[in-house]
Amino acid sequence: MLVQARTLSGFKDRLPQEAIAKHELLQKIITVFESFGFVPIETPHLEYADVLIKQGSEEIQKELYAFRDHGGRDVALRFDLTVPLARFVSQHRHSLPMPFKRYAIGNVFRGERAQRGRYREFTQCDFDFIGSKSIASDSEIIQIIASIMQKLEVGAFQISINHRGILNGICEYLGIERVNDALRIIDKLDKIGKEGVMEELQSTLGLSTQINQTLLELVGIRQEGEFEEFFASIAHLKTYNQTLNQAITELEELASILQALDLPKKSCVINFSIARGLGYYTGIIYETTLLEIPSLGSVCSGGRYDHLTQTFSHEELSGVGASVGLDRLLAGLEELGKIQKCQTKARLLCIAMSKDQMPFVQKIAQNLRSDGIYTEVYPDFLKLGKIFSYADSKNFSYVLIVGEDEARQEKMSLKNMHTGEQLKMLSYPEVAKILGDQ
Repeated sequence: MLVQARTLSGFKDRLPQEAIAKHELLQKIITVFESFGFVPIETPHLEYADVLIKQGSEEIQKELYAFRDHGGRDVALRFDLTVPLARFVSQHRHSLPMPFKRYAIGNVFRGERAQRGRYREFTQCDFDFIGSKSIASDSEIIQIIASIMQKLEVGAFQISINHRGILNGICEYLGIERVNDALRIIDKLDKIGKEGVMEELQSTLGLSTQINQTLLELVGIRQEGEFEEFFASIAHLKTYNQTLNQAITELEELASILQALDLPKKSCVINFSIARGLGYYTGIIYETTLLEIPSLGSVCSGGRYDHLTQTFSHEELSGVGASVGLDRLLAGLEELGKIQKCQTKARLLCIAMSKDQMPFVQKIAQNLRSDGIYTEVYPDFLKLGKIFSYADSKNFSYVLIVGEDEARQEKMSLKNMHTGEQLKMLSYPEVAKILGDQ
C-alpha cells in the first residue's frame, strides 16, 4: 500500500527557487554580521528537557515539543536560539572572549497555530552582544538591523525603540503592581483597540477609569520630530521616579550615538507602546517593520537582557541582541516583488551531442568552474529542442554545445538564451572571455 505524500500541517517544503532566495538572503545578512565582528556558533536542535522547560513565556511552554528519547532521557526540541545560547555561554564561558559577539542561524520548533510567514518549524537568525552593559553595544545591534534592511533593499523601514524601564516606571508611577499583566493587555492595542484595552484592564486588573486613561496616554507617547525635541517634551517624566529617570537617560545616550550615524531619516523612533519580551528583556527594546507592509508585523526585534545565564550560573552576564524573522521577511520581500527567484545558481548549461563528446564537455565544465563560472552539464543526449526547454525552465543565461566537428577541433558553440544569438567554433579562451565579461 502506497503512503500518501503530504506535508505535516505547520511545516513547509521549499522548492529550489525559494530555497535559493532564502540562501541568498542569508548570505547578505551574514555579510553584515561579520562586518561588525560577529562570529558564528552552532548548537543542537535537541536539548535536555530541563534546559528548555520553564524558560520563555507560558505560551511558549505550551508549544514545546518534548518527549523521551531511546535512551530514556527527557529531551525537547529548541523553541528559540536564546536559551541554547545561555546554556552555551555558561558551559564554554572560559573558552570565550568577553565581550562575546555571536550570530546563530538554525531551525527552531513551536507547536503554534501556523500563520502567514510563520510556521511550526522556522529558521531563526539571531545575533547577540554578550558581556557588556554599555549603551554602545545596544546601539550596535540597532546599527546591524538598519544595515541589514539597507543591504536587503526592503524600502522604507522603521525601528521602533523603547525601554522596559519606561513601562515599569509608568506602572510604578500609577501604582500598578501587576506590571506584566498590564503590559500584555496594552500589547493588544493594535488587535482590540483602545476601548477593548480599557475594558480588559478594568476587568482583569480592576484599575479605575482614570488610571487606565493615564496609562494609555503615557504608553501612547511617540517621537514625532527630532530626538532633541522629543526628549525636551518628556523631560518632566524624569521627575516621576528613578526608574523613569534612568530609562530616559539611557535612551538619550542611545539617541546621541544614533544621531552621529548615517541612517535613513526617521528610521529610528522612540515609541513607548513597544512592550515585547516581558519575561526576560530588562532594558532597551526594539521592533522593526517594513513601512510598505506594516501588517506583516515585526521582521527583526530584540532588546537587552541582564540575566541571560541565571538558570545555569551564579555569574551575571548581561547581553543585548535581536532576531531576524527570516521566513516572515522572505514572505514580505516576495510580496513586495523584491525577491528574484531562480532555479539554479549556474549561468551556463553544457551539452554534448553524443557520448563521444562527453569527456571533452566535462573537461570544459571543470575548467569553467575553476575560472569562477557556475556550470552545469546536461547528462543525456536528446534533441536540442528538449534541452533548450530545460535551459529555459532553469533560466540559464548561456548554453554551450559541442558536436562532433567542434570536439575534433577542440572548439564549441555558445548560445545566448536571452538574445538567441549563437556563436560557433569558439576556442576555450574566447568562451571564457565572453562569460567572464558578463
